[in-house]
Amino acid sequence: MRAGFIVTGTDTGIGKTVFSAALAGALGASYWKPVQSGLEEETDSDTVRRLSGLPPERILPEAYRLALPASPHISAAREGVTIEAARLVLPNVDGPLVVEGAGGLLVPLAPGLLTIDVFARMGLPVILCARTSLGTINHTLLSLEALARRGISIHGVAFLGDPADEEEAAVAAFSGVRRLGRLPRVDPLDAAALACAFRESFDLALFR
Repeated sequence: MRAGFIVTGTDTGIGKTVFSAALAGALGASYWKPVQSGLEEETDSDTVRRLSGLPPERILPEAYRLALPASPHISAAREGVTIEAARLVLPNVDGPLVVEGAGGLLVPLAPGLLTIDVFARMGLPVILCARTSLGTINHTLLSLEALARRGISIHGVAFLGDPADEEEAAVAAFSGVRRLGRLPRVDPLDAAALACAFRESFDLALFR
Protein backbone atom coordinates (compact mmCIF):
# COMPACT_ATOMS: atom_id res chain seq x y z
CA MET A 1 0.00 0.00 0.00
CA ARG A 2 1.26 3.48 -0.86
CA ALA A 3 2.36 5.54 2.12
CA GLY A 4 0.76 8.89 2.70
CA PHE A 5 -2.36 10.78 3.63
CA ILE A 6 -5.17 12.81 2.20
CA VAL A 7 -5.63 16.06 4.09
CA THR A 8 -9.10 17.55 3.96
CA GLY A 9 -11.09 19.99 6.06
CA THR A 10 -14.50 20.62 7.51
CA ASP A 11 -14.66 23.86 5.49
CA THR A 12 -12.53 26.11 3.32
CA GLY A 13 -10.06 28.61 4.74
CA ILE A 14 -9.52 26.83 8.06
CA GLY A 15 -5.77 26.25 7.75
CA LYS A 16 -5.47 22.80 6.17
CA THR A 17 -2.84 24.04 3.71
CA VAL A 18 -0.65 25.18 6.60
CA PHE A 19 -1.17 21.80 8.27
CA SER A 20 -0.37 20.05 4.98
CA ALA A 21 2.86 22.03 4.70
CA ALA A 22 3.86 21.12 8.25
CA LEU A 23 3.00 17.43 7.80
CA ALA A 24 4.72 17.11 4.43
CA GLY A 25 7.81 18.83 5.77
CA ALA A 26 7.93 16.65 8.88
CA LEU A 27 7.63 13.47 6.81
CA GLY A 28 9.92 14.60 4.00
CA ALA A 29 6.96 13.76 1.76
CA SER A 30 5.87 14.89 -1.67
CA TYR A 31 2.85 17.21 -1.79
CA TRP A 32 0.07 17.22 -4.38
CA LYS A 33 -2.96 19.49 -4.74
CA PRO A 34 -5.01 17.83 -7.50
CA VAL A 35 -7.34 20.78 -8.17
CA GLN A 36 -6.49 24.44 -7.57
CA SER A 37 -9.20 27.10 -7.90
CA GLY A 38 -7.91 30.67 -7.81
CA LEU A 39 -4.57 31.74 -9.26
CA GLU A 40 -4.32 35.48 -8.61
CA GLU A 41 -3.00 35.14 -5.06
CA GLU A 42 -0.58 32.60 -3.61
CA THR A 43 -1.82 29.11 -4.49
CA ASP A 44 -1.87 26.27 -1.97
CA SER A 45 1.14 24.68 -3.69
CA ASP A 46 2.97 28.00 -3.41
CA THR A 47 2.15 28.15 0.29
CA VAL A 48 3.41 24.62 0.88
CA ARG A 49 6.56 25.39 -1.10
CA ARG A 50 7.17 28.41 1.13
CA LEU A 51 6.34 26.80 4.49
CA SER A 52 7.29 23.12 4.23
CA GLY A 53 11.02 23.36 3.72
CA LEU A 54 10.70 20.72 0.99
CA PRO A 55 12.85 20.83 -2.16
CA PRO A 56 10.92 22.22 -5.17
CA GLU A 57 10.70 18.86 -6.93
CA ARG A 58 8.60 17.47 -4.09
CA ILE A 59 5.82 19.98 -4.80
CA LEU A 60 4.00 18.22 -7.63
CA PRO A 61 2.09 20.10 -10.36
CA GLU A 62 -1.68 20.26 -10.04
CA ALA A 63 -3.83 18.22 -12.41
CA TYR A 64 -6.13 21.23 -12.84
CA ARG A 65 -5.29 24.92 -12.36
CA LEU A 66 -8.41 27.09 -12.53
CA ALA A 67 -8.33 30.88 -12.39
CA LEU A 68 -11.62 31.65 -10.64
CA PRO A 69 -11.54 31.33 -6.81
CA ALA A 70 -14.80 29.41 -6.53
CA SER A 71 -16.08 25.85 -6.20
CA PRO A 72 -14.04 23.84 -8.73
CA HIS A 73 -17.05 22.80 -10.80
CA ILE A 74 -18.00 26.47 -11.23
CA SER A 75 -14.44 27.54 -12.01
CA ALA A 76 -14.06 24.72 -14.52
CA ALA A 77 -17.36 25.50 -16.25
CA ARG A 78 -16.36 29.16 -16.64
CA GLU A 79 -13.19 28.05 -18.43
CA GLY A 80 -14.86 25.39 -20.56
CA VAL A 81 -13.06 22.61 -18.67
CA THR A 82 -14.49 19.33 -17.37
CA ILE A 83 -12.68 17.87 -14.40
CA GLU A 84 -12.26 14.15 -15.06
CA ALA A 85 -11.78 11.56 -12.34
CA ALA A 86 -9.35 9.68 -14.59
CA ARG A 87 -6.85 12.53 -14.24
CA LEU A 88 -7.12 12.55 -10.45
CA VAL A 89 -5.14 9.40 -9.77
CA LEU A 90 -2.27 9.28 -7.30
CA PRO A 91 1.09 10.15 -8.86
CA ASN A 92 4.00 7.75 -8.49
CA VAL A 93 6.53 9.18 -6.03
CA ASP A 94 9.35 7.91 -3.87
CA GLY A 95 8.37 8.02 -0.22
CA PRO A 96 5.16 9.29 1.37
CA LEU A 97 2.66 11.53 -0.39
CA VAL A 98 0.46 14.25 1.14
CA VAL A 99 -2.62 15.02 -0.97
CA GLU A 100 -4.64 18.12 -0.16
CA GLY A 101 -8.26 18.42 -1.22
CA ALA A 102 -10.09 21.56 -2.29
CA GLY A 103 -12.36 22.93 0.43
CA GLY A 104 -14.50 20.37 2.24
CA LEU A 105 -15.53 16.81 1.45
CA LEU A 106 -18.69 17.50 -0.53
CA VAL A 107 -17.22 20.14 -2.82
CA PRO A 108 -18.37 19.38 -6.40
CA LEU A 109 -15.68 18.88 -9.01
CA ALA A 110 -17.90 18.08 -12.00
CA PRO A 111 -21.48 16.93 -12.63
CA GLY A 112 -21.94 13.77 -10.54
CA LEU A 113 -18.44 13.99 -9.04
CA LEU A 114 -17.73 15.15 -5.49
CA THR A 115 -14.34 15.54 -3.86
CA ILE A 116 -15.13 12.71 -1.45
CA ASP A 117 -15.74 10.37 -4.41
CA VAL A 118 -12.19 10.99 -5.61
CA PHE A 119 -10.83 10.37 -2.12
CA ALA A 120 -12.65 7.03 -1.97
CA ARG A 121 -10.93 5.94 -5.20
CA MET A 122 -7.49 7.06 -4.08
CA GLY A 123 -7.48 4.72 -1.10
CA LEU A 124 -5.22 6.74 1.19
CA PRO A 125 -6.23 7.34 4.83
CA VAL A 126 -7.76 10.73 5.49
CA ILE A 127 -6.73 13.31 8.06
CA LEU A 128 -9.62 15.66 8.75
CA CYS A 129 -8.62 19.19 9.74
CA ALA A 130 -11.13 20.95 11.96
CA ARG A 131 -11.08 24.50 13.28
CA THR A 132 -11.59 24.99 17.00
CA SER A 133 -14.07 27.87 16.77
CA LEU A 134 -17.82 27.71 17.42
CA GLY A 135 -19.63 25.06 15.38
CA THR A 136 -16.71 22.70 15.03
CA ILE A 137 -18.43 19.76 16.76
CA ASN A 138 -21.29 19.68 14.28
CA HIS A 139 -19.14 20.29 11.20
CA THR A 140 -16.55 17.72 12.22
CA LEU A 141 -19.02 14.98 13.12
CA LEU A 142 -20.90 15.47 9.84
CA SER A 143 -17.65 15.22 7.88
CA LEU A 144 -16.57 12.09 9.75
CA GLU A 145 -19.97 10.52 9.14
CA ALA A 146 -19.69 11.20 5.41
CA LEU A 147 -16.27 9.55 5.29
CA ALA A 148 -17.43 6.53 7.28
CA ARG A 149 -20.50 6.00 5.08
CA ARG A 150 -18.24 5.68 2.05
CA GLY A 151 -15.87 3.27 3.78
CA ILE A 152 -12.94 5.71 3.67
CA SER A 153 -10.17 5.06 6.19
CA ILE A 154 -9.96 7.90 8.72
CA HIS A 155 -6.53 8.35 10.24
CA GLY A 156 -7.69 10.98 12.72
CA VAL A 157 -8.70 14.57 13.34
CA ALA A 158 -6.21 17.43 13.51
CA PHE A 159 -7.56 20.54 15.20
CA LEU A 160 -6.39 23.98 14.14
CA GLY A 161 -6.55 27.16 16.19
CA ASP A 162 -6.92 28.22 19.80
CA PRO A 163 -7.37 25.66 22.61
CA ALA A 164 -10.83 24.08 22.80
CA ASP A 165 -10.38 20.98 24.94
CA GLU A 166 -14.07 20.32 25.59
CA GLU A 167 -14.99 20.59 21.92
CA GLU A 168 -12.09 18.40 20.84
CA ALA A 169 -12.98 15.80 23.47
CA ALA A 170 -16.62 15.81 22.35
CA VAL A 171 -15.65 15.10 18.73
CA ALA A 172 -13.47 12.18 19.82
CA ALA A 173 -16.11 10.80 22.19
CA PHE A 174 -19.03 10.94 19.75
CA SER A 175 -17.09 9.73 16.71
CA GLY A 176 -14.60 7.30 18.20
CA VAL A 177 -12.01 8.80 15.85
CA ARG A 178 -8.47 9.47 17.03
CA ARG A 179 -7.64 13.00 18.13
CA LEU A 180 -4.20 13.61 16.60
CA GLY A 181 -3.48 16.96 18.24
CA ARG A 182 -3.94 20.67 17.71
CA LEU A 183 -1.83 23.04 15.66
CA PRO A 184 -1.97 26.48 17.28
CA ARG A 185 -1.84 29.77 15.43
CA VAL A 186 1.74 30.40 14.36
CA ASP A 187 2.83 34.04 14.29
CA PRO A 188 5.03 34.91 12.56
CA LEU A 189 4.23 32.14 10.12
CA ASP A 190 7.39 30.89 8.47
CA ALA A 191 8.89 27.47 7.77
CA ALA A 192 11.01 27.29 10.92
CA ALA A 193 8.26 28.42 13.29
CA LEU A 194 5.72 26.09 11.69
CA ALA A 195 8.03 23.08 11.92
CA CYS A 196 8.66 23.85 15.59
CA ALA A 197 4.93 24.21 16.34
CA PHE A 198 4.16 20.94 14.58
CA ARG A 199 6.83 19.04 16.54
CA GLU A 200 5.48 20.42 19.80
CA SER A 201 1.82 19.73 18.95
CA PHE A 202 1.89 16.28 17.33
CA ASP A 203 3.58 12.94 17.93
CA LEU A 204 5.29 12.26 14.61
CA ALA A 205 5.06 8.52 15.31
CA LEU A 206 1.32 8.80 14.65
CA PHE A 207 2.09 9.56 11.00
CA ARG A 208 4.73 6.90 10.35
